[in-house]
Amino acid sequence: MESEAEQMKHGGGRPKQAIKKDTVTGVRFSKVEHFVVKQKAAKAGLGISVYIRQMALNGQVVARLTNEERQLIRTALGIANNLNQLTIKAHKEGLLKALLVFETYRNQFDELLQRFKK
Repeated sequence: MESEAEQMKHGGGRPKQAIKKDTVTGVRFSKVEHFVVKQKAAKAGLGISVYIRQMALNGQVVARLTNEERQLIRTALGIANNLNQLTIKAHKEGLLKALLVFETYRNQFDELLQRFKK
């Protein structure tokens, strides 16, 4: 009976990858060079190993998001959070009070859109 219980047991841990990266190649950097590579990898939104691998294989790295796109997403998430709070307020306190708060959020959103159009 123990063999059946052992067979039903699931192995824990991370699933096996289809393509295993098993060869390690070392690269030495001075402190200044390492700092520069680390900053470039952070700017691209990647880890240092992934950044170096893509630079070695492709000769270029495509950044995930620009700083402007990150700021726009952060602002949009803040607006979404405010709308969720507004919905909760509408359910608790009534639609009229929520409408007044909604007008202020709408005006802020319009100002944000005007800044990005410039």
